[in-house]
Amino acid sequence: MELLDRYFKVRKHTEAICSYLQTEDYVVQPVVDVSPPKWHIGHTTWFFETFILKPYFMGYQEYNPEYNYVFNSYYETVGNRVIRTDRGNLSRPTVIEIYRYREYVDDAMTKFLCAEPSTDVKELLILGLNHEEQHQELLLTDIKYILGHNPLFPAYNKNYVSPKVTVNDGGFISLDEGVYEIGFAGDGFCFDNELNRHKVYLNSFEISPNLVTNAEYLEFINADGYHDFRHWHAEGWDWVKTNKIESPLYWHLIDGEWHAYTFHGLEPLKLHEPVCHISYFEAYAYASWKGMRLPTEFEWEAAAPQFAWGKAWEWTESSYLPYPGFTKAPGAIGEYNGKFMVNQKVLRGASEATSPGHGRITYRNFFQTHLRWQFTGIRLAK
Repeated sequence: MELLDRYFKVRKHTEAICSYLQTEDYVVQPVVDVSPPKWHIGHTTWFFETFILKPYFMGYQEYNPEYNYVFNSYYETVGNRVIRTDRGNLSRPTVIEIYRYREYVDDAMTKFLCAEPSTDVKELLILGLNHEEQHQELLLTDIKYILGHNPLFPAYNKNYVSPKVTVNDGGFISLDEGVYEIGFAGDGFCFDNELNRHKVYLNSFEISPNLVTNAEYLEFINADGYHDFRHWHAEGWDWVKTNKIESPLYWHLIDGEWHAYTFHGLEPLKLHEPVCHISYFEAYAYASWKGMRLPTEFEWEAAAPQFAWGKAWEWTESSYLPYPGFTKAPGAIGEYNGKFMVNQKVLRGASEATSPGHGRITYRNFFQTHLRWQFTGIRLAK
């Protein structure tokens, strides 16, 4: 019953995130990177139906065969799918119907988990739960983008509590040169991209115990950082000029005062809070302006036990690549991480939108360099 309890705990948390939405909020897709909330509700349900119930639950009747086309995300092995840009065009199935689908699959999973599953199926189930937790964070970031680009700047949840930031006044943390072990070790779940544990040599370095704040980033803006090519990669400079970027996402200059959209709605910018929703391009440019750099993911992991993390995902200077000995699983599950190991940067830590218990020091998040709708911030190294 422990597995069933965990299954419903995760599933209910997804629904709790969506409980503040109106029906119209569920269907909006303002940009390609943002999926409509109702698609997340359906996709996470499709995962359990496709990878557990259909192959392993004798006599299971698929809810609707057309849903495989609608809710498959990127699994080529599983068949054709609606292209990502068209997810917002799906007025049908309705929100009500998708919740019925969710209830149908949950009922079937309850019956299925009355008996202890095999080790292989249990591993698939735990992967599915972690997959849904990833989508819980995506739900929050997508909801923020949807509401934060509504001209009325409506609040998501007036009672939302942002976690407090621990500030360390002790100065930069120094680590000696040497060989460090990187990657997941021990029992419990990890994603395949956290394996295999291996040794890396690091030169001595220093890393900040704190994330860069809004006040510190504002100094970069006021110093004309967005108009000084010297601090930017060529591609980043092109991105700034093409998109007329002047500040982090959700910042608005109103009557000479900076405001930011939050889950409470539009508010005056909180200067002591860590800067958030910035691209790798911006993180790199800020570090360059400060005469410093971003840490590599290996430096970050080696130093992480010595500082507080988890408020915002932290851009690193590391390209997203496989660890030594990395192998992809056979079949569709092998498409989970390995196929994305190109043209992306690694982010470490977690964010305030990360589901409880989902973060690990070895966790490797990854995004393309221009993206900033996730809760992303900066930690400096030198």
